[in-house]
Amino acid sequence: MSTDDNSQWWLAALGRTVIWARLRVLDAGTAEVFDSDGNTLPYDSEDSARAALMDAEFTALDGMDEDDATARGLSLEELIPPQADDDGQLRERMVQKLPARR
Repeated sequence: MSTDDNSQWWLAALGRTVIWARLRVLDAGTAEVFDSDGNTLPYDSEDSARAALMDAEFTALDGMDEDDATARGLSLEELIPPQADDDGQLRERMVQKLPARR
């Protein structure tokens, strides 16, 4: 699935495991978050969706720099959002175990 202008990728890291969430802003101004369990969670606005993600300790990939990634034990170049043809396939890729760093 291609990333469109209305999608934002968020992540949480547990060691070398990255958990992704996709926030999508809809035309009506509402938002939805596709989570790592394959659920699509509706929100009344982008702000409320972002607040829910932050409360769950997710960080927006957009704007993250190498120092932010390093603080999580990761490298920015490793943080590539998952892609798939549909949300069913995407669900399987929303949790990524990254190889150990050397």
